[in-house]
Amino acid sequence: MRRGAWLLTGALVVSGVLVPLPAAAQAEMPTAPAQAIDPSWLSVDATTRTATFDLIAGLTGVNGALNFNGFKDGGLTLTVPIGWTVVMHFRNHDGMLPHSAVVIEDAHPLPLQPVTPAFPKAFTLRLAEGIPSEGRDDLRFIADKGGSYLIFCGVPGHGAAGMWVRLMVSTSATQPSLAATPPGQH
Repeated sequence: MRRGAWLLTGALVVSGVLVPLPAAAQAEMPTAPAQAIDPSWLSVDATTRTATFDLIAGLTGVNGALNFNGFKDGGLTLTVPIGWTVVMHFRNHDGMLPHSAVVIEDAHPLPLQPVTPAFPKAFTLRLAEGIPSEGRDDLRFIADKGGSYLIFCGVPGHGAAGMWVRLMVSTSATQPSLAATPPGQH
C-alpha cells in the first residue's frame, strides 16, 4: 500500500489520517482563481425587451459540479429591468447528476426540495427529478415583480448544497447585466 501526504481544503491527510490545519496555515493556502463571466451567456434585445441567458448546470467541477455557470452560493447575479421577458436556455453539462432550475423567492434557510416558482413558467420540466446530462429545457417568463430572487436547482438537496445564483429584477436598471456577486452579498 502506498503511503504519503495529501493536502485537502483545510486539512492534511497523512498515511490515511485526516489532520486539520490551523487557521493561519489555511489562510496561506492558494485559492482557486475567480470564475470568469463569459459575455456570450447573456444576449439582449432592447426592442422586444428580452434578456436571454444561457444557464449551464455543472459547467465546472466547482462545488462537486453543483453550480450554475461555474458559480455557487449566489456568486453570480443576473440583473434584468422590471417588466422584461427573461428567457433562460438551460443545459445540464454535469456528466453524472441530473439538475433542474426554478426561480424562487430569496429565502433563507434554503429549501431542501422544489418550491413554488416566483414567476409563472420560471422552471424547467422534471423539477424534482432533474434533467439528465446534456439535456436541455427553456424557461420563459416576464420579470414583473422587483426584488431579489434565486435561480435554484430543484433536485432535492442540490440548491441547499449551494447550487443557486441570483436574479435581481431592478426598477432602476435600463439594461440586463451579469456580474460576480461581491463576497458577503451572496
